[in-house]
Amino acid sequence: MTTVLIADDQPLQRMGFKMLLDGTPGMTVLGEAANGVEAVRMAEQLRPDVVLMDVRMPGMDGIEATRRITATGDRTHVLILTTFDLDEYVYAGLRAGASGFLLKDARPEELIAGIRAVATGDAVVAPSLTRKLMDAYLHGAEVAPVLDPLLATLSEREHEVLVAIGEGATNTEIAARFTLTESTVKKHVGRVLAKIGARDRIQAVIFAYDNGLVRPHTSR
Repeated sequence: MTTVLIADDQPLQRMGFKMLLDGTPGMTVLGEAANGVEAVRMAEQLRPDVVLMDVRMPGMDGIEATRRITATGDRTHVLILTTFDLDEYVYAGLRAGASGFLLKDARPEELIAGIRAVATGDAVVAPSLTRKLMDAYLHGAEVAPVLDPLLATLSEREHEVLVAIGEGATNTEIAARFTLTESTVKKHVGRVLAKIGARDRIQAVIFAYDNGLVRPHTSR
């Protein structure tokens, strides 16, 4: 059973999500929060698999609530809801620890699939769209690489896989690039995530950008 906490300041929106999720086999809503403060408190108390988090809420917004929920290191994952596919808050939400985002007008089946994916530790933002987000918000930014010491814990192959993840490559594409089986790639990806402390693939992309392993596309 996948458990969900809905955090949205619009009562009708929460009602719609609740009706959809409670009517879906294998899924149940544990609670509803009308703002970020309530979301953080209820996530700690209820420990849901997924928090469906609206970005814009009164008081503590969804970004700060996401940061606080993911900072606990608990099993709860956050799926951010936004109005625009390149909303300025999306990148901030991913950096805060969210496992992905969906548009508020996503089809019911997309929302259900997204929640299930996040609950199992996957990211719901497609690799190509992840790259699009990174390019949109890092393009032209002259930021010195962080050079995290965790990079030194990666083997040469794991370093190559991390770069590929940062470039938005899928497991299939990584397998073809390095002449590996997909099962081997999955093992490498798992080890990379564990070594750099990333919750999911999206966090690995951010790590790669922060450390200067991948740069935004340059306009021509």
